[in-house]
Amino acid sequence: MHYFNANEMPFFSFRCETCSGEEAKYRCPRCMKYSCSLACVKKHKTALSCNGIREKAAFVSINEFSELNLLSDYRFLEDVGRMTDGAARDVSLHRPTTNKFINYLKNRARKHNIHLKTLPIGFTKRRENSTTFNKKEQRFYWHLKLIFPHSHAEYTVKRVPDDKTLGEILKPYLDPEESDPVIRQRLKIYTMSPQSDVQILMKIENRQHNSVSYDELHTSKSLLDNLKDKVVIEYPTLLVVLKKLKNDMGVLGQGKHFVFCSTRNTGNCYLKMPI
Repeated sequence: MHYFNANEMPFFSFRCETCSGEEAKYRCPRCMKYSCSLACVKKHKTALSCNGIREKAAFVSINEFSELNLLSDYRFLEDVGRMTDGAARDVSLHRPTTNKFINYLKNRARKHNIHLKTLPIGFTKRRENSTTFNKKEQRFYWHLKLIFPHSHAEYTVKRVPDDKTLGEILKPYLDPEESDPVIRQRLKIYTMSPQSDVQILMKIENRQHNSVSYDELHTSKSLLDNLKDKVVIEYPTLLVVLKKLKNDMGVLGQGKHFVFCSTRNTGNCYLKMPI
């Protein structure tokens, strides 16, 4: 943080307002206190809880306005310009959230036999959902949540194209060579298991609160194909499990549909995972 040098103002002489013993050399850009040394600068920050950062929007009278104030304002406007330009380039920041847009998404999903439902404004899933539809490409870009219950981990993936297969989506997480080293370590039980042992499940909505039923999805099929004829509330949440540990989760029934019963009546099957 730049401190103004008191020597830049030759017509005035100020004493350090911290020790009162030496001539001031610096002036704090935030509280405008004079200091003579680094030690006094630190003391005044502690005593006044001052962060030393100039309050860019603070009022400065015309009589006190200097070239330093002009330069600071100019740099402030430059920063605002860069932030505005960055926001304009980021489509997700100005994605429309009107009812018209939501209805448009639902209609596009309905054409693919996907029953998309949304929650009222204020719900967390509604607020964090970044799903959009590209008219030019005629393609969904989904907000996606991946849950790995055997590792007690979950990850959010944004702007996933609907033509991407589930195998491709999971590759950055489960591939023993291409996945991120930190993620690979956390998902060690998955990366050390054969890919044929991995199952992807998606919750069937509108079930009783004390039991959860899942559809098994196919890793070789696209996200769009896997979502057909299913109910999606805001965005897809996929549960990635291992066949060898399935019995530890209290699976009832075999085949396309799996039912998990939670002893805590939470509706979340992964709470029964063994520690």
